[in-house]
Amino acid sequence: MLIKWGWVMSQISYKKRIKWFSDARFGIFIHWGLYSILGRGEWVMYVERISKEEYAKLADKFNPTKFNAHKWVALAKNAGARYMVLTTRHHDGFCLFDSKVSNFTSVKTAAKRDFVREYVNAARKAGMRIGFYYSLLDWRFPGYHVGPKKDPISFNAMVEQAHEQVKELMTNYGKIDILWYDGGWIPGIKDIAKYWRSKELNKMVRKLQPHIIINNRSGIAEDIDTPEQHVTASKPGRAWESCMTIGDSCGWGYIKHNPNLKSTTQLIQYLVTAASGGGNYLLNVGPKPDGTIQKEFVDRLTEIGRWLKVNGESIYGSDRIPPGFLWGGAGMLGVLTAKGRTLYLHVFRWPGSIATIAGIKNKILSARILGVNKKIKVEQTIDGKVFIKGLPENPPDKHDTVIALELDGKPEPYSYDGIPL
Repeated sequence: MLIKWGWVMSQISYKKRIKWFSDARFGIFIHWGLYSILGRGEWVMYVERISKEEYAKLADKFNPTKFNAHKWVALAKNAGARYMVLTTRHHDGFCLFDSKVSNFTSVKTAAKRDFVREYVNAARKAGMRIGFYYSLLDWRFPGYHVGPKKDPISFNAMVEQAHEQVKELMTNYGKIDILWYDGGWIPGIKDIAKYWRSKELNKMVRKLQPHIIINNRSGIAEDIDTPEQHVTASKPGRAWESCMTIGDSCGWGYIKHNPNLKSTTQLIQYLVTAASGGGNYLLNVGPKPDGTIQKEFVDRLTEIGRWLKVNGESIYGSDRIPPGFLWGGAGMLGVLTAKGRTLYLHVFRWPGSIATIAGIKNKILSARILGVNKKIKVEQTIDGKVFIKGLPENPPDKHDTVIALELDGKPEPYSYDGIPL
């Protein structure tokens, strides 16, 4: 009985901690550091085999006089994001915060600034939830490259640094909402949690920040799954978050020339698809070395914000679509999201004056197009088919027109198992 009660209490605690996150649905990821100076992505040190001595010289040039954390936060807020995650330190080991266990920081080099503190202050002032990205690995340690068995002294020094710096981040900046680990992989090692001492590390984090959400990249499942560059739902009951770049998958940090930018329509539809599966969408920007964000990113984020102002009720606080809905419930038109007794039909491919979907068991009481003051008619058949009539010939929204269907109860799918066409 004691074991069962303990399990129940842990589940309640998880649900309590995760609620704001699941309600938020949309966040902004920021990758920024020394690598932005080179403009070839955040892995440039590794893939171009730049020595740690040569790479360290970039810190003498990193003095972003145009950096303004309040502008970053304002952009995220205008985009409709409810939280942000900043790279406090990437795989190159350069810290955007003041660390007592490293001299390779923005405070102790040319900039003389704690950018993490400036970000935290701006986010907190704007009421934005605060996330810290932290890479466990550090390319500057030889022990990482050869592994803990061949060079245990260097490897363990890197681990000690990680523990101390995570402790600094969890101690020096007030309440932090998300700890987003990365860089946990170790060449030739499967049980990475053992070598990072992740249980010990995360126990310390939760003691310092009892309400924090921790991702799954320290070798322990913790609170959320993090599919990268694709939208794939976790099992029901498990929180998840798809992280994705606006550009192609080669770079999270600033890239001078990246013509493969996703359109605003694509980004909105990824966000909707994540919400349909009960997940979040963490969209990345890679600011320039001077601290500004390129116009192409600003334009897309601004347009996403305009769409969310009209259609946000279909995203924020949305529920996972129950299993059994045919092709996500919307067939060839798009996808469904849900909240309580409302189904939201997201029409990615506009059909004209009549929209047809199949597989809804509930009786539909009314239908409305979000952002449009127009009545629309709904007809249903006893076998779960729905005909939405009186639609405009062209889509009211070029990205995703949303039709709210008010139901007589919580959404239920109509099963066609064993029923021929």
